[in-house]
Amino acid sequence: MSDKITVDEEVPLGTSKVRSGVLVPLLILALAICFIADIAFGTISIPFSEVVSILFSKKSHDEAWLYIIQEIRLPKAITAVLVGCGLSVSGLQMQTLFRNPLAGPSILGITAGASLGVALIMLSAGTITSIYTIKEMGLSGSWLLITASTVGAAIIMLAILAISASLRDNVVMLIVGVMIGNITLAIISIWQYFSSPEQIKEYLLWTFGSLGGVTKQHLIVLAVAVGIGLIVSFASSKLLDALLLGENYARSMGLTVNRARLLIICSTSLLAGSITAFCGPIGFVGIAVPHLARALFNTSNHRILIPACCLIGVGLMLICDIASQVAGSQTALPINVITSLIGSPVVIWVIVRNKNLRGF
Repeated sequence: MSDKITVDEEVPLGTSKVRSGVLVPLLILALAICFIADIAFGTISIPFSEVVSILFSKKSHDEAWLYIIQEIRLPKAITAVLVGCGLSVSGLQMQTLFRNPLAGPSILGITAGASLGVALIMLSAGTITSIYTIKEMGLSGSWLLITASTVGAAIIMLAILAISASLRDNVVMLIVGVMIGNITLAIISIWQYFSSPEQIKEYLLWTFGSLGGVTKQHLIVLAVAVGIGLIVSFASSKLLDALLLGENYARSMGLTVNRARLLIICSTSLLAGSITAFCGPIGFVGIAVPHLARALFNTSNHRILIPACCLIGVGLMLICDIASQVAGSQTALPINVITSLIGSPVVIWVIVRNKNLRGF
């Protein structure tokens, strides 16, 4: 796989900044509309004027509406914001680190590794068998889930990275990642086979993915974990730019490649692991959003791409959550179903546009 890759050669950096100056305000306005719409839509109809009144003045004529918005819908919308940012940036980092346009937490088995960590907690013998029971433990239970999920994601990512060091073909590396993910899922399936029906039911419900299971208390823990991951990611933007140009170029610039890889793995694992722990495995967001960001902003500069991925990822997750509420009528559809329906066409578009996956 060649180390030659173009970064902002076709479009000058100044042009990218001008485009960003136009797109960012429009995206922020669209996100504000989507955020309010996500809170307004739901299984119980609440007038839009009441939604605005509760959000900005915290007053309502109906106590039930006030409770629904403040305790259920607002935390769910904030969770969508965190999930959109975290999965999008983790996907961007993986595509740069592995130099593969189809790298992402769900495709390369990182989400499966995080699921293995959660399965270790939920399917283990003992009294702690339910994710809801774990969450009732308070902050200690939250960090327990995040730690297990993050460690599982990091182990799988390190395994893929170790194998990819001897590969020079993006397609082969992609296949290896998928196979490692399948092995991880097979281990989980064997574990499920020997688990009790109650444990299996709890775990299967978790695998569907949901934004509504995060309480206010645990939302703080998720926000801290995602915030740390995003700060590390943005601080690594220059490292990502150097790695995108190839390891030989990065070394010539004085970059310690192994140290940079470890930093990126830690932030990616924390982002994907913490989100998977609380919201379940959510696919295709990490693959689709980085490509949408590159197409809209026409740049490969990570100082622009990371905030762009956050904006687009948040918008996508809010739209998916709205779609799941509307389509589900009285029962919302699993968020993983909606993200797959929206993200899959983007992946197909990437494959068709690139013709092959040997260059990134």
